[in-house]
Amino acid sequence: MASPLDLIPDKNIAQSRSHCPTRCGKILTKASFPPTPRTCSRIHHERVSGSMNEGGSVDVFSTGGIIVAIRSADCLFWRVRKMSKTSLPLKNLRGVLLILIVAFHSFSAYIVTQPTTPPAFDLPPYDWRVFPIIDNERWLGFDLFCAFQFLYLMQFMFFLSGLFVWPSLQRKGWKGFLAHRLVRLGIPFVIGVYLVMPIAFYPVYRVTAVDPSWSSFWAHWTALPITPTGPMWFLWFLIALDFCAAAIFKLTSGGGGFVADLIEKITQQPRKLFAIVVCITALTYLPLSALYSPWYWAQIGPFEVQATFAPQYAIYFFVGLAIGSQGLDRGIFDEEGTLVRRWPLWTGGAFAAFFLWIIPAALIAKMPNVPVKALSVIGDLGLVIFAAAACLSMTGLFQRFARGRLPVIGDISEHGYGVYFFHYPILLWLQYALLDQAMPAVAKGMLVLTGTVFANWGASVLTDRVLTACRPVFTRGVGLLGAELGTNGRFGVSKLFD
Repeated sequence: MASPLDLIPDKNIAQSRSHCPTRCGKILTKASFPPTPRTCSRIHHERVSGSMNEGGSVDVFSTGGIIVAIRSADCLFWRVRKMSKTSLPLKNLRGVLLILIVAFHSFSAYIVTQPTTPPAFDLPPYDWRVFPIIDNERWLGFDLFCAFQFLYLMQFMFFLSGLFVWPSLQRKGWKGFLAHRLVRLGIPFVIGVYLVMPIAFYPVYRVTAVDPSWSSFWAHWTALPITPTGPMWFLWFLIALDFCAAAIFKLTSGGGGFVADLIEKITQQPRKLFAIVVCITALTYLPLSALYSPWYWAQIGPFEVQATFAPQYAIYFFVGLAIGSQGLDRGIFDEEGTLVRRWPLWTGGAFAAFFLWIIPAALIAKMPNVPVKALSVIGDLGLVIFAAAACLSMTGLFQRFARGRLPVIGDISEHGYGVYFFHYPILLWLQYALLDQAMPAVAKGMLVLTGTVFANWGASVLTDRVLTACRPVFTRGVGLLGAELGTNGRFGVSKLFD
């Protein structure tokens, strides 16, 4: 018989025995399940929501509006039909964000504000890490698009990543969770940095190289005093934040006391949550932006991150962690909540905040004798306001308009990890191949985006099939690791955000 864990399609389902108290209450029908955790009820030889395929003694409980059935004999989890209504909007949102990341990198070769000539490969400050491929064809529309995405996209990625961490900690325990994350994120990080990134940056070297051969590139690559990581930096930083989350979980014993009550009150009110996030991110971002450029990367070995944005990423991750701990069908994810009902107001506010950033930035760049410090502060405030407003407004928009399955977006979301992992080398090689082609910037950008998405998709599907074929070996290795850590060895197939 297949493991019941394999039957669970949505990782939001709580899978911790601690969620099922021994006391029994009256929860017998689908309609009677409340949106908050309750005690369980024992049902004998009865089909629950039409999903049980075996008789026996079954414990049933609800958490966050999700029904979960447990065989009391061995505490294995069985799938039931009622799923969180938040699952599809979040899945669609994840797919769209991944496409936006690919689009951002695809269009960056054609923005007007790029340097006029490619930077030298082996001379500091190694600006080719920020501007890998520089094309002579430019379009201002790509500047606006990339600026818009640059201000909030990675914050949103960390926010979504944090949403699923607390349920995963409850499901696996902190040891199993960390073991899973080290395998799931750590191994790809090492492979990505030391195998994929040299392939990705080889065309960048060829643009300015006297000897474009691989051997010459490898000699220059290994002589660099830095370790370029490209988009792989996201993985190690996420691991570091996961360790912090596991420490919090361990210290609070999975609960939280009055802190949990305070978090619940805040996360139930989008305006209050917005104000708190803006204040905290402003306090961390403004001092750093006065010291460092947005393009400055702090690095120790293969661990690099944008110095000015790193605190924001951590804040959004922990905001997601807090919201995820309260369930994903309440607060900002309530389909009847204020965030959904007032989506035009939130969306309009996000665009207004974007102009609050871009107007001072344009004045500083184009106008002489302007009060740079004052405009910089205004622009920085606009940035943090826009990031928070964009994250909340997009959440409301997808809760309102993307509740159903979107075929292409859903498939990309399903293979999201692979799409993120493979996209950079593919798009850099496509940008390099189009350098000498007489085409408008818009056509080049769209060709790179389309080619990267579909090539990514195919590479991800192929990788998933290979990993599925190797799953018995992987499962055995993970099982041994879980046994050493005192876990049950079940790690399942998860997404980038699980």
